[in-house]
Amino acid sequence: MVKRLALLGAGRIGKVHAQAIATHPRAKLVAVADANNEAAQALAAATECKILSIDEILNSDQIDAVIICTPTNTHANLIERFTAKGIPVFCEKPIDLDLERAKSCADRVTNNQTPVMLGFNRRFDPHFKAVHDAIKAGKIGAIEMITITSRDPGAPPPEYIKVSGGIFRDMTIHDFDMARFLLGEEISTVTAQASVLVDPQIGELGDYDSASIILTTKTGRHCIISNSRRATYGYDQRIEVHGSLGSISAENQRPVSIEIANQTGYTRPPLHDFFMTRYLDAYAAEIATFIDCLEQGSTPSPSITDGVAALTLAEAALLSVKEGRTIKVGEIL
Repeated sequence: MVKRLALLGAGRIGKVHAQAIATHPRAKLVAVADANNEAAQALAAATECKILSIDEILNSDQIDAVIICTPTNTHANLIERFTAKGIPVFCEKPIDLDLERAKSCADRVTNNQTPVMLGFNRRFDPHFKAVHDAIKAGKIGAIEMITITSRDPGAPPPEYIKVSGGIFRDMTIHDFDMARFLLGEEISTVTAQASVLVDPQIGELGDYDSASIILTTKTGRHCIISNSRRATYGYDQRIEVHGSLGSISAENQRPVSIEIANQTGYTRPPLHDFFMTRYLDAYAAEIATFIDCLEQGSTPSPSITDGVAALTLAEAALLSVKEGRTIKVGEIL
């Protein structure tokens, strides 16, 4: 049976999810809502769906679930409103920029027992998932160290920085989730350093554009995260996991995977330019997983609890930078 979905937010990430829904044989986008009427009209025309208000979607009996891609400061309220009516939710990260608000939202979702899935799409990237599956299969033995490299091709505009919540809540939060996903145990300490090396205006707005983070588990496993808002060579996304029996890595991906060798040396095409193309398969796979959960009545993963956990690590990293010390995660909880 085809699941009828409504999309809240017709911006950049909303368009990505609309494309993923369009490719799924058991899902149909039936409505879109956006405060920007022009954006809503464009997406509705492209997908042949209706334009409805959020209230109309909330009160409709023709919608099976909603995809929330609105500004971050609306996420928690929308999650609560829709789950209170028993409408399943897929929501982009983060739940909220305020950890306590995110926790209270998660508590309400737990109480009303309506499915909520968080948009940590990188878990569904076929390359990163293959790393996870190889670890679970024991291919490299016990995990000892993980290195995650995540660098954007360029810094976002000041208008975005002002509302993003900062590099740890906005960018590194994906890497915090991936670290938990791969480590298989919770993180106990966070040590972070951050600087402004790309754009002075980012610093003037109270944020950072370059960060290095070390996460440690109770058993002593390490994860090192390297972030930058500037990578002149493209969207840099790599993972390496070192274990007791060997290592496994997922290298950068390219739109075309070829290598040319001639008298000048070896050359390969550029990397993907940003997340919209690099993680196209991941976005499709996460929507497919959400549809499966709706059909089977299973608990979605990543869950809203995973969202709280990643945001907690972001808060710990920010505190580590501000106070110049290692933070025990228990201090944040």
